[in-house]
Amino acid sequence: MHHRLETRPEENRAGRFEQVGRRGLAALSMDDLAATAGVSRATQYRLFPGKPALFGAQIQAFSPWEPVADVLAAMPHAAPEDVMPAVARAIATAMDGRAGLLLRVVFELLDGDPDTAEGMRRSMTRGLPDLIGYLTGQMRAGRLRPMHPVLAFQLLAGPIVVHLLTQSLAEPLAGFDAPPDAPIDEIAQAWLRAMAPSADPDAIQDCN
Repeated sequence: MHHRLETRPEENRAGRFEQVGRRGLAALSMDDLAATAGVSRATQYRLFPGKPALFGAQIQAFSPWEPVADVLAAMPHAAPEDVMPAVARAIATAMDGRAGLLLRVVFELLDGDPDTAEGMRRSMTRGLPDLIGYLTGQMRAGRLRPMHPVLAFQLLAGPIVVHLLTQSLAEPLAGFDAPPDAPIDEIAQAWLRAMAPSADPDAIQDCN
């Protein structure tokens, strides 16, 4: 029984993360989590030494940051016209079917629990920092409209998340039927148009 985690890791990991989503990290008992997963308390703490480690693993498993980091590592100096559609597709692919779970992660962060904050800090070493660095460099080079890079990321990710959350309703209610990648590519192209550098030098702002 105690080998269940090793033989069926995805099922056990998903079960643990689902408990975090249902109950919240602050209310979660690590002992109850071990019992639900069918492993010993010692095994539970060997795999996840505490709540920050569990929450960090949840973010790493279900967030788009690792795929985004892989995209940027493959084309670190490419133009935004090539990089950002690939980033958008990486975000959408990683979040497809998981948008609801990621919203629960956001709710956990909004609660301000210190274990949650520590788990987030541990998990954010790749992906978002890489994207922020890429956007900042492209803005400084004059290839993107200057603004805070976090806001630029939000302008891309927001429509993708809304699309993933509403796509199951869009077809029956609004007749919206498109190939899976087409809406993501359109979102990326709209972002590129919005982020095109201004021809007016007075519009250039500090992007730091």
